[in-house]
Amino acid sequence: MKILLYIYFVFFSTVSLACSSLIDEKLRLLDSTESESLCKYEGDVLLIVNVASKCGYTPQYDGLQKLYTDYGDKGLTVIGIPSRDFMWQEFTDESKTAEFCDATYNVTFPLYATTRVRGDQAHPLFKKLSKESGKEPSWNFNKFLVSKEGKLVGMYDSKVLPESLASKIENLL
Repeated sequence: MKILLYIYFVFFSTVSLACSSLIDEKLRLLDSTESESLCKYEGDVLLIVNVASKCGYTPQYDGLQKLYTDYGDKGLTVIGIPSRDFMWQEFTDESKTAEFCDATYNVTFPLYATTRVRGDQAHPLFKKLSKESGKEPSWNFNKFLVSKEGKLVGMYDSKVLPESLASKIENLL
């Protein structure tokens, strides 16, 4: 019996569950040459947002940061992904984007490299999010809420304030 328990423990302690196919993507970190897999956030509730520094919705960084501050230690990860898909409202120099987010909004949640979020050239993450939701991002600050299990819970357009999602996030945590 002890041998069977030992074998069971050794086998199942070394087997890790596969990452959700929705978030099984690599992204380059903002203003860096390093990339990382979003699978590192497997088991977290994710709020994935296409952001921009020079947009009328840019003040939503405050709400995103507040959510991350309030719920980050409970299992929420906010992921910001800058895009220039909408009237080039993001800096072309990623160091300026990083500096802006830090200096203006004190952003501490993960920010990734500027990427395409719609159309044929969209990053595969956004192609999957768009397919699951049935809608592509229509502007900057579209928000995709993903459960701990890696399932898309909802897509919210730019007009939806991040803080209005707090009760949905609490329910998922």
